[in-house]
Amino acid sequence: MERLLFFSLIIIVFSSCDFSKYQLEDEYDFTTRFEKSKGKETDIYPNVIQFYEDLSKVYSSVQLKAFDTTDSGEPLHLAIYNPDSQFDIDKIKEDKSVLLVLNGIHPGESDGIDATMMLFRDLAQDSIKIPENVVLATIPVYNIGGALNRNTSSRTNQNGPKAYGFRGNARNYDLNRDFAKADTKNARAFYKIYHYLEPEVFIDNHVSNGADYQYVLTHLFTQHNRLGGDIGKYLDETMMPALEDSLKKKNLDITPYVNVFNEVPEKGFSQFVDYPRYSTGYTTMWNTLGMMVETHMLKPYDKRVYGTYELMRSMIAFTDNQSEKIKQLRAAENKKYLTKRWYPIHFKPDMENPSKRKFKGYEGEMIPSEVTGGDRLKYDRKKPFTKEIEYYDNFVAEDRVDIPRAYVIPQAWWNVVELLKLNKITMKPFEKDTTLYVQRYKIENYETGESAYEGHYMHKNTEVSARMDSVSFRKGDYYVSTFQDGARYLLEMLEPAAEDSFFNWNYFDTVLQQKEHFSPYVFEDIAKELLDDNPSLKASFEEKKKEDPDFSKNWYAQLDWIHKHSKYYESAHMQYPIFRIPR
Repeated sequence: MERLLFFSLIIIVFSSCDFSKYQLEDEYDFTTRFEKSKGKETDIYPNVIQFYEDLSKVYSSVQLKAFDTTDSGEPLHLAIYNPDSQFDIDKIKEDKSVLLVLNGIHPGESDGIDATMMLFRDLAQDSIKIPENVVLATIPVYNIGGALNRNTSSRTNQNGPKAYGFRGNARNYDLNRDFAKADTKNARAFYKIYHYLEPEVFIDNHVSNGADYQYVLTHLFTQHNRLGGDIGKYLDETMMPALEDSLKKKNLDITPYVNVFNEVPEKGFSQFVDYPRYSTGYTTMWNTLGMMVETHMLKPYDKRVYGTYELMRSMIAFTDNQSEKIKQLRAAENKKYLTKRWYPIHFKPDMENPSKRKFKGYEGEMIPSEVTGGDRLKYDRKKPFTKEIEYYDNFVAEDRVDIPRAYVIPQAWWNVVELLKLNKITMKPFEKDTTLYVQRYKIENYETGESAYEGHYMHKNTEVSARMDSVSFRKGDYYVSTFQDGARYLLEMLEPAAEDSFFNWNYFDTVLQQKEHFSPYVFEDIAKELLDDNPSLKASFEEKKKEDPDFSKNWYAQLDWIHKHSKYYESAHMQYPIFRIPR
């Protein structure tokens, strides 16, 4: 009887176990191409997505979602790992932080693609420590068009893998210059994923080579002064040192991104400034703690991939431990713009206040080139050194703008309205025609690049003047309050003097072109009447001729000056078409 009872219990226990997971595991091989090739190769794009699809079939802790279509015609995918197998984002955000990893923005820089595949697998299989307070999300390959454009030679200096994708996307855009202007479907799909997750921490995996040095890994945290406040201080004084210390314990030294070109790093260098066009510059506008990983392309591919893997594990562990603190800092920073009066722009390195860092490099010297006959830089890896260098990672703002209570955007500028909506900006359309007393800008000066840059001839050094005016708006125009989480985004994109503003990216170039002109032979008589009837105008005209010899010799410039000071000159010319309601 006892034996019968014993066997009955065994049958009950085994019948209650779910063996389907183990049966499925036997059906799939989750060894990556990188591992099978002993660290020499990276997989093709379809296989990467299939890898995550297979993981989601076998492990309930992994989910794969397809979002909007990219320029390539393929959808952008998001993979999420949550050991609780809970994928309701609202519920996740109640007690966990989200760490978002972006891979393959430059598909030739494939280190993160391979490292993240292994990381997801190892987490799903419980073969490494499982975080309690973090959900890991990744965009497996962001630049799909570039990944499909596979080759073996475009990464001229890179030490592996054997074949890889191309930097430009399907329309030859560099996607890490597109986060502010959003010319590509990729960027617009990223907006949807980013605001779906609202991540606390963000990592963008890259490969780079500005010089030769001993490190496999370098980090490019978002510039802490631009992030600003307590959260910027936390990133600089807590997060970055903790990551460095964690990697040091793994015998993986790391240094800030070596921002030099054809110079030896020991001369000192400044931190790279991530404006909103870059991934971490974009996430900064939403107070996400962001960093780029920049592995050194001259190091062997396997070391770069495993270094990236360990860095991500260290960042997961840090976020797991600091989850609640990070959430509090972000919430406080979002609220700050409810009372803050000024917003800083135009950050430059403080050359009087460098940091000191130990740097592990190689001796380099300028020697005669056997190719050009000029001088070329040559490093000697037989002469490693450790030296203290100056690192300029403190930045100061050269200018600032006062934060308005709201912006008013005429519905005619639907291209701007569309991007604001994609970024979850709250806007209220006027229910009827409305007249408001607003502040309006006039574009006084700007410079335009002489060569094409990412599909634009970008403006810079933009200067404006401001005046108050009564302006009539139509039903359907938009009132956009700055009392919302997207306040920084609004200021960076709508203030024309900001580096990556919509104005500087040519969104408003039509206001720079005068549409109505005059015929000189007709306007001569009108100009004379204007001067005769307006003594103050005539006095200003004569003074202008005295002060400006070139003007006094240019008859057309004189007529144009008179025209621009008359009622005949069109009011829209050089008038910035977004309006401000001051606090």
